[in-house]
Amino acid sequence: MAKKVYTDYFFDEPAYNTHDGGYIPLVTPKVEPQPLAIPPLLKPDRQTDTDDYYIVTAQESETQFLPGKKTKTWGYNAGFLGQTIVFRNGKQTHIDLENKLPELTTFHWHGLNVPGPITDGGCHAPVYPGETNHIDFKVHQPAATTWLHAHPCPSTATQVWKGLATMVIIKDDVEDQLPLPRNYGVDDIPLVLQDREFHDDNQFDYRADYDPDGVQGHTALVNGTVNPYFDVTTQRVRLRILDGSNRREWRLHFNDDLEFAQVASDGGILPAPVYMTKVMMTCAERDEIVVDFGQYQPGDEVTLMTDDTPLCRFRIKSFVPDDTPLCRFRIKSFVPDDTKLPEHLVDIPDETPTPDLPVRTITMDGMDDEVALDGKKFDMSRIDARQKVGDVAIWEIRNTNSTENGMVHPFHVHGTQFRVLARNDGPIYPNEHGLKDTVGVNPGETVRIKVKFELTGVYMYHCHIIEHEDGGMMAQIESYDPQHPQTYHLMDMDTLRNAFAKEQGIKPEDVWMPGM
Repeated sequence: MAKKVYTDYFFDEPAYNTHDGGYIPLVTPKVEPQPLAIPPLLKPDRQTDTDDYYIVTAQESETQFLPGKKTKTWGYNAGFLGQTIVFRNGKQTHIDLENKLPELTTFHWHGLNVPGPITDGGCHAPVYPGETNHIDFKVHQPAATTWLHAHPCPSTATQVWKGLATMVIIKDDVEDQLPLPRNYGVDDIPLVLQDREFHDDNQFDYRADYDPDGVQGHTALVNGTVNPYFDVTTQRVRLRILDGSNRREWRLHFNDDLEFAQVASDGGILPAPVYMTKVMMTCAERDEIVVDFGQYQPGDEVTLMTDDTPLCRFRIKSFVPDDTPLCRFRIKSFVPDDTKLPEHLVDIPDETPTPDLPVRTITMDGMDDEVALDGKKFDMSRIDARQKVGDVAIWEIRNTNSTENGMVHPFHVHGTQFRVLARNDGPIYPNEHGLKDTVGVNPGETVRIKVKFELTGVYMYHCHIIEHEDGGMMAQIESYDPQHPQTYHLMDMDTLRNAFAKEQGIKPEDVWMPGM
């Protein structure tokens, strides 16, 4: 039976971000190609058969993006973005969170199933300048590509824009046995897709670029590299792609419509490979694809595009100067590889919804400064919903934007991986049959998901256009155990505002909190 190959982006075209009034098109800067930065793996401070110990440091630095002055940046154990962190399913993990920044931050483990709100690292878990917080948790979820980013409401977008985001990879015994490339930095390549605007002396100026519907820039960065190339030495390459942008969607395809196989999404490996020539990613989503370059000869060139903009080039052996691509992959000679992906990859449990539970309905409302969830702005001290640990609940997420001029809102839930069940009572997209923590919802659309929390805590759920969450398109749910009730000390806006004011040496009323 011939395999199905999908050739469209699935999402509603009128809602693409290219139609936004504030859309910023990508422009390739005229700089020499640079080697794609492959973030080093963060080495454990100590390691045993059962436990891993890490130190994760948020720090200031400078990064050479463009000719001329270096850009002032923030990162995790790095100048910009961070070192890639690798966890193993089943291991006890202990992390010291160091803040060497001039202001408070938080460390949010996006996609990890960890207790909330403190370990989860949202707005209730600030780490103040010069201080170190400690967290402990057991990794308890399948192999996946997740990530770490700052989440100090309402300054999440500002701190991510400065560089506080890095990839986190979970490994397990099941994924180990699959015929997938997994030699990190050789045939298993992280691609963190972002965009930035550079101002005088190559500096970021988030306030100058601020847009309540999401900040964008003219320059694409791949792993923090402008106009990069990568020398590929294997026929099959696995790309772990993260949309780490504040706002930008990425519609990815190759210039010659080269087919690729998506093998994983946010929460891990898909039940089966999905073959396609195009894929669209909304903010915070992760897609893992396997690309087979066996049909090409040394010296050929293949370009990964986002819409009509060259994003990455896969080049075999020779390098031809070109001032238009934003990222090149130069593939040298490789040993032929006839490995095929199996029709079935992994089994994902399909749990039955808990009987008699009402469907939770959530509306994602508005645009610009008027964004809200269920018609309300976020309040850090308010619990908006409760769900018992272990219950399997149905949530219906509706985007109330106009279908004519609305936008896709990527909906994210902390502390869990959910299953996507339906779009407007119809089928889901072919690459949505795995575990997800973020799902794009088209204007006027209702997406039904199945949600289960395995741990207690207070967790946020929100739009992951980061300026929207900072602007109040966010709410909180308590996952509770009736046999062991808990009381949480939740952060409040006045405490955060006063802390930022003290750090900045200004009055609380003068603290700039965009969107709030």
